[in-house]
Amino acid sequence: MRILRELRPAGLAAAPLTGAILTLAAGVMLVVSAATPSVPTRFLLLTELAPAPLIEASHFLSSVLGLVLIFLAFGLRARLDAAWIATMVVLGVALPLTLLKGIVWEETAWLAALMLALAPFRAAFIREARLSRMEITPGWLISAAALVVGAGLLGLWSFENADYGHRSWISVMVEDDAARAIRAWIGAALALIGFGIWRLFASAATPRVVTPDDQDFKQVRAILASAQAVEPSSNLALLGDKRFIFSQSGQSFLMFGVRGRSWIALGAPVGRRDERLELLWRFREMADAHAARPGVYALGAEDLPEVVELGFSLQKIGEAAIVPLETFSVEGRKRGNLRRAWRKAGEEGATFEVLAPADVPPVLDELQVISDQWLDAHAGGEKSFTMGGFTRAYVSEFPIAIVRQYGRIVAFATLWTTGSRSAFSMDLMRYSDAAPKNIMDYLFIELIAWGRAQGYQAFEFGMAPLAGLEDRPFAPIMSRVGRLLFERGEEIYNFQGVRRYKDKYDPLWQPRYLAAPHKWAIPLLLADAGLLSSGGMAGLAKRPRKTEPRAGEPVGAET
Repeated sequence: MRILRELRPAGLAAAPLTGAILTLAAGVMLVVSAATPSVPTRFLLLTELAPAPLIEASHFLSSVLGLVLIFLAFGLRARLDAAWIATMVVLGVALPLTLLKGIVWEETAWLAALMLALAPFRAAFIREARLSRMEITPGWLISAAALVVGAGLLGLWSFENADYGHRSWISVMVEDDAARAIRAWIGAALALIGFGIWRLFASAATPRVVTPDDQDFKQVRAILASAQAVEPSSNLALLGDKRFIFSQSGQSFLMFGVRGRSWIALGAPVGRRDERLELLWRFREMADAHAARPGVYALGAEDLPEVVELGFSLQKIGEAAIVPLETFSVEGRKRGNLRRAWRKAGEEGATFEVLAPADVPPVLDELQVISDQWLDAHAGGEKSFTMGGFTRAYVSEFPIAIVRQYGRIVAFATLWTTGSRSAFSMDLMRYSDAAPKNIMDYLFIELIAWGRAQGYQAFEFGMAPLAGLEDRPFAPIMSRVGRLLFERGEEIYNFQGVRRYKDKYDPLWQPRYLAAPHKWAIPLLLADAGLLSSGGMAGLAKRPRKTEPRAGEPVGAET
């Protein structure tokens, strides 16, 4: 008994994968058995003991239950408690059916042994997720489909010499082994098709979104104001489209979005540095409990040790531009174009000021008009998740940089500030049709001067997607594909234009990463992050009205 107790932890660790393999084998056995002839002597004995309809039903149902076991094997491997319960139920139902379909006692013994083997390891299946939330990968569906097709071909080969010429089709369908094999094959195929269609519409359970009306929103504001570990982009927590995990102390949070089965954390946890790793672990465990696919988007190099602790794979997705304020200057020959654009805008009547959040409500109507004009001229519509959108509640949360021309507001930018004043950035940057050319350069230079006066150390320009990826023989395939898109995908997005525009300010380029449990999940998470940010396919499909791009404007980017 002592030896068994000492071996129990190892058994619990091995039970999910081992149970999945054995259950998969049992499912394959039932599907293949349904597609092959019965042992004649056993079948004749069975016909004397049981009515034909019961035999036919048992044969058909055992094949369908075989397919069910194949899918449940996936749930066992994922340690779903519901999969363990369902497997035990299916095995209990399949046991008598293997006898009633043709006295196949070998199958009965195998299923009984599997039930006894799985019974002591209930504690190994700890994920409290419903089977309806179980993620079935496309590869698993294809494998199951191949199995069903293969079993059907095996059945056709087994009965290829059957002679039905002297029999009516009704008698063949009711009495012959061949008819039963075909029915079993069709039943399993229909079950597979139905399950596949259902899985297309099923999605992982989603926690509640925290909106500005929730009590938790006040806690988010308080953490942002006093956080030790915080980035300017952490202010996206106030957008009202995020879910949150809070630390036990209530002084840190991790924000994430959900699309389908993808749970995507936006950046590292915000708050106390000593609570970051614990929040990341909780995020992964919570996603795992909901059978979801976790990922962490837009991580900096300093965040990588924590996600490596989680066993995540990493992929570089671009580079962020950061301008040190202490050394930046518009003087000198190199900055001549910037200096001339800035001065020309001033000569044309442009003036700059920053409004405190309390002073924003009186000008919201003017800002709304400018925002609508800007959206009409740009593709994609209003953004979310990784970029802010113009909603009155969100815009009113921040200081706003205003550019006026002869007293009339022609451009604005919402500012992301941090309590530590290590860096600041801007989110929305929009201008009206009446704004002068090079208005963005004017605004950026004024913002840099304002940030330096306020004691900030750096100005973040945001990320240049796919910048800095390497196309080398030993580089990851995602990096090589990303580099190809960066060089050849200008019709999709102005990748190189965004990088060139920000290069005018001589920024420091810092890498940004996406972390995921598996390499194969990275493309799926990237696609879902893009759709979350764009408002789905409808947002991506929105086209702008045709206008001439302003001089110096990085077409395709908000900033």
